[in-house]
This record gives sequence, structure tokens and C-alpha cells, in this order.
Amino acid sequence: MKVQDIEIPLQKQKNFRYRLFEILPGALSWSILILPFILSQINAQLTALLILAFILLWFARALGLNIRVIQGWKRLKTYEKMHWQHYLDDLQNLEVTLTKSPKWHTNNLERLKQNPSPVKPRDLYHAIVIAAYNESQDVLEPTIQSVLDMDYDMKKVILVFAYEGRDGAQSEKPVLSLTEKYKKEFYHAIAVKHPLTPNEVRGKGGNITYAARELQRYLEKEKIDPLEVVVTTLDSDNRPHRNYLALLSYMYASTDMPEQYSFQPVPIYSNNIWDAPAPMRVIATGNSFWNVVLSMRPHMIRNFSSHAQGMKALIETDFWSVRTIVEDGHQFWRTYFRYDGNHYVLPMYIPIFQDAVLDVNYRKTLRMQFVQLRRWAWGASDVAYVADKGFFTRNKKLSKVDVTFKFLRLLEGHISWATAPLILALAAFIPLLINPDDFTANQLPQIVSRIQTVAMAGILITLYLSVKALPPKPKRYKAHRNVFMILQWVLLPVTSIVYSSFSALNSQTRLMFGWYLGAFDVTTKHVKSDDS
Repeated sequence: MKVQDIEIPLQKQKNFRYRLFEILPGALSWSILILPFILSQINAQLTALLILAFILLWFARALGLNIRVIQGWKRLKTYEKMHWQHYLDDLQNLEVTLTKSPKWHTNNLERLKQNPSPVKPRDLYHAIVIAAYNESQDVLEPTIQSVLDMDYDMKKVILVFAYEGRDGAQSEKPVLSLTEKYKKEFYHAIAVKHPLTPNEVRGKGGNITYAARELQRYLEKEKIDPLEVVVTTLDSDNRPHRNYLALLSYMYASTDMPEQYSFQPVPIYSNNIWDAPAPMRVIATGNSFWNVVLSMRPHMIRNFSSHAQGMKALIETDFWSVRTIVEDGHQFWRTYFRYDGNHYVLPMYIPIFQDAVLDVNYRKTLRMQFVQLRRWAWGASDVAYVADKGFFTRNKKLSKVDVTFKFLRLLEGHISWATAPLILALAAFIPLLINPDDFTANQLPQIVSRIQTVAMAGILITLYLSVKALPPKPKRYKAHRNVFMILQWVLLPVTSIVYSSFSALNSQTRLMFGWYLGAFDVTTKHVKSDDS
């Protein structure tokens, strides 16, 4: 598909069919939530059986997720300890040097001897694009320091600060100061100011795209092949693991067609986990574990938050979309259709540590958490995009079967996001509410309660891993803080409904009525120290 055909249509360009698919996620979600009330009026027994079947299905699903999170966590810890610089040397020379190298590494070398990659590890450059809006130097500098702390040659790394020039953004002074302070540590460092631009959503996509075009001009000037450049996008509070660049180099240089792949590390929201309020800690930990689960399900994984992609692929897709506030997840679909379905996201079993939501006070923090999740849930807008490009655009190279499965997974994911917590928590009481004298309706809450009691055992796994995942406790907190880190999980049902379901329903309802989110609601970043 040509690059001009992969852009999201402007509002005035959306036809009736496109609007129908924008309405679809919200219409299905609200229908599913209303359906138990209607069915209970018709047949209480049938309604109870359907609700019970749904809860049993999710019980089995929860078992699978618990297994996946344990497997994923173990793999994450294994990859963190691996000798990636040694493996890169092996990749460069196509010879195994470590006696206890994993079998997959040996297999990779044998494969590359038969079908060499177009890129050698030592020829690679990395561009780190850090997006900034209103962040202070206290927030931005640790991100640069975490990049410098990586086990990698920084003279092969280009630092790109993408900062906003719109709406009174306050990051310009710290960005310019930090660029000047650290430029000698990198191969090159630039700070790019993004102006207010017509037909762009006020968001991260336009900011990093504008900076990446400046990077493209620099590479052309230096005669650096874009195929030999890998671009990682970071938010201002991100802290990549020290092995991140080495592993990314290994994965990129061991693929036969690097432009057809994106690379997704595992976002872990633990930078300030000790400082965030209890509801935010529960949500942050849950999101972290969900990202671990996704890393074990490559067919489900999509670009999210910080991710990496080759510069050649970015140029050929005209970088990220400037018309959506979810440019990260949308980038998968954008590249997928640009390469006629030949695009894949490879999970990187290495963490990028990020902040839990923390604003200046408790009330603002609670609100900002909802705003962040609502922005993530705006990925439901991709349902209409995928339907339009996948089913109604003439492209004989595109597999309709593959598009259909991907479309259904996308749609089901957003509907489950909006409906599952509410149904699991409340649906068992609906038949009883409408038919108080019905025996089946009276028995359903008791049966569901027993199932939920058994399912609660899964929380013990989450609790154990959440404690294991905690960074060292800051000195400003006493020992009793550890107790609160365990007791916080009683809030899980509340956070699942108030934040997960309601944020998704909010986004989907906005899509239904055309109340579009026209600006990226930046999550406020604050740093708490022993002094303040």
C-alpha cells in the first residue's frame, strides 16, 4: 500500500461506513452491559446460565494469564542477566564463543550463515528520541543518565530531544540545557522544537515525527544508511534497562528484513511506585503484569509506549501518524498496511521502567490516572481504521484472513476492556434484582461468589510478584510502608471498575457520538525526594 493511503482520514473525510465502525465498539459494549437486564425480563434461568458461562470462561482465562505472567517474569529476569555484548560479537563473526550459549543463539548463527542479515551489529546506530512537553530537568535528566548507563557504546547513539513549542510548553529551557550538557557523551545530540502545525492532533505523534524528519536530514548529511539506524522512542520519565540497546541490536541484526519488524520492550511502572497513592500502585502494577503477559503472546502484541523501529521503515511509513493521540499502537497498523501485511512486532524480554501516575495532590492524581487510561483506551479508534484499510481498500497482496483475525482480536480486546470488570463484579445480581422469587436467580450470586473466592487465589501470585518487582524502599519511608504495599490489593475490584471499565466506556462513547479527543492529555510527571 502506498504511503499516502495509510493515513487516518480527517474528520471531514470520514464517510458513513467509517463512522459506523467508529460507533461499533461502543455500541457492542453498551449492548452487552444492557443485555442481562433485558434477558432477565424474558428468561431468568437462561440469563443466569449465560452469566455463569461468561464467569467460568474468564476464570479459565485468569488461570492462563497467571501462568503467562509467571513464565514471562522468569524470562524477563533471565534476559536481564544474559551476556548480550558477547552474543553481539558472535553475531558479528557468526561464531559461538561462550561454551554455555543458549540453543536459540546457536540456531540464529546457523540461520544467518545461510541467509545473512543486511545489517552487521558493528554498523548499527541507535537514535533515542525523547519526547518532552512540560517536564522539568529533575524528570528529564535521569532518563538521559539511564541511557548513558547502558552497556553499549554511546558513540554509536544519537540523542534526539523532541520538545513542544505549543500551548506554553515549559520544557525548552531544560531540554536545551541538557542537550548542551550531554552532547559530547553521544555520537550526536540535537534538540528539535515542534511548532503548532495545521491538521495535527495536539499530541506526541506530531512532536516525534517532526523530530524524526530532522533526524532524517542529519543522516542524509552524514551519509548514514537509514537501514543501519534503529529508532527508540522514550517518554520523558522512561529508564531503559542497561541491556536494552545490546538486546535491541542483537534482535535487529539477526532479522533478514529488519524494516518489517518493530521491537517492543516490556513497560514496567515502578520508578516511583513507593510514592504513588495506593489506587495508582494497584493500577500501575496490574498494567506492568499485563505487559509481561503480552510479551508471551506475540500474536497479540502491538507497539505500546516506548518501542523501537528501523529508520528505513519509519521513512517508508512517513513516520508516526500526526492525527491520533495513540500514535504508538496505531504505528503497528500503519506499518502493517504499508507493507501489505508483512509487519510483525517482536517482544523484547527486557524492561523499560516508567512512572506510575503522580500529580501534585491526591485529587489531581486520581483524575490524571483516569485521563491516562482514557487516552490508552482511545485505541478503539483503530477499529474503524483497520476495517477501512483491511476490508474496503483494494489490495490483493493483503491476506483477508489475517486481517479478519487481527480485526476481531482488536475489537474483542476493547469490548472486554470496557465490559468484563463490570460483568464479573455485578452481573450475577441482575437476575435476582429483576426476579427476586426465582430459585436460579437466588442461587447465582452464591455460585459466582464461590468461583470468585477460588479465583482470588490468583491474586496471591500477583501479590508475590508485585513484592518481588518493587525497587528498593526510599529512606523517607518506614517499615510499615511494606504492609500498605500488600493491603493495597483490596482496592483491585474498585480500580478495575472505576478506572478500567469506565475509562474504556468513556472513550468508546465519545467515538460513538463523534466527541473526539483532539489533544494528547499529557500525564503530569512529578519527582518526590527525601527533601520534598
